Amino acid sequence: MTTQRESTDALSDFAELMDGAEAPADTARDVHGRRVVGRIVLAIVLVLAVCGLSVGGYAVWALSAPVPAPTAHLRDPVLAAPEAVSIATPTQGAAAVRVTGAEEYLGPEGLEAASGPGDPLPIASITKLVTALVVLDAYPLGDGDPGPTITFGAADHALYDAYYVRGATIAAMPAGSSMSLRNALGTMLIPSASNYAHAVSTWAFGSLPNFLAAAREWLDDNGMTSTTIVDPTGLDPGNVSTTADLLRLGALAAADPTVSALAATPSLTLDATGTLRNTNELLGVDGVTGMKTGNLGNGTFTYLYTASLEVGAGEPLQVVGAVLGGQTRAATSDVALRTLASIRSGFHEVELAEAGTVVGEISTPWGESSAAVVADDVAVLTWSDTPVEVTVHTRTPEQYRAGAVVGSITWTAGPNSASSDIVVAEHIAEPTAWWRLTHPDRLG
Repeated sequence: MTTQRESTDALSDFAELMDGAEAPADTARDVHGRRVVGRIVLAIVLVLAVCGLSVGGYAVWALSAPVPAPTAHLRDPVLAAPEAVSIATPTQGAAAVRVTGAEEYLGPEGLEAASGPGDPLPIASITKLVTALVVLDAYPLGDGDPGPTITFGAADHALYDAYYVRGATIAAMPAGSSMSLRNALGTMLIPSASNYAHAVSTWAFGSLPNFLAAAREWLDDNGMTSTTIVDPTGLDPGNVSTTADLLRLGALAAADPTVSALAATPSLTLDATGTLRNTNELLGVDGVTGMKTGNLGNGTFTYLYTASLEVGAGEPLQVVGAVLGGQTRAATSDVALRTLASIRSGFHEVELAEAGTVVGEISTPWGESSAAVVADDVAVLTWSDTPVEVTVHTRTPEQYRAGAVVGSITWTAGPNSASSDIVVAEHIAEPTAWWRLTHPDRLG
């Protein structure tokens, strides 16, 4: 049994223990705090005395009892919204573009943009794509199929001189020479020979009026009601269309194996004509795969192009673009290249966080703390200004040492996500003996 004298001696011993513990230094500001702590200690000792416990037993317990775990306070990091893509547009004329593929980014309908007037404008030699597709509608060719043989007569030969005096692009067509339909179409499309466009269209339909009637029917059947064709070459400025109709035309041409293959051919060498080079100077540049240029001069340059773009989003993007009313060939080509560049740049890596980015704090009841930081550099591929969502999860590590994982963070943008561990930045010190002895209510 503990006597009053023994309790007094224990109190004295415990007070000496407190004096020797890891207490704060005596300063004017600490005096009040020391008095408060002293009262706490006296209260603890008196309770122990009444309960028949020894001060030594309390000290052993307090110095070894479990302490409460630190608390993680994590937050979503602030992330600037991704920049929206702006499709490049011409300063003069009209342009349109349609992008398909990468549905998880662009959606099942893809992306479409247009600028400039929507009224029909002259299309020049883009007309020859219509001529080729109308002829192939009547005489379809399989992949690599040369098709029927065309023999050119004196009237066909006369077309060479007729179109020469008009300043059109032409190719040799000797009377009595013959050529497969595929090669005749290639001569019409690759160097843009107008005499071949005239000859092939009349061969296929018997006369120019018959061809024009077939062309009108084909355009209506394919939804190009804003397109007018008055001759098979495009030399007549009455051949007009809109950029919206030309996007349909480009998609149909790209889907036709004969036209798409010829439009992608850099050059063609034939016995009757020699070597013919493609007028599409951008073929093979920045992903361009076709289709047709046009030029009537006087600010009437046209371009219908297709492209395949690798942007890191799975399968390549498929692009169809149209430019009408260009002032020069170079300016018209520049519109196409800037449009493709803007589409490509719209798929970009968004920097989400750098290793060491603070996303919270780990704090303890005994006053120690450390920042909670992202463990890795993190980025995600996304399209344009697709929103980025952030999810944070916490977990309890066995020890709160530097590098200990206290959670994870995941960013999601469209179909892509990226994650990183969240770790303790600096080691969290254990509580001092003084804190343990003076905070029994916080011990386990």
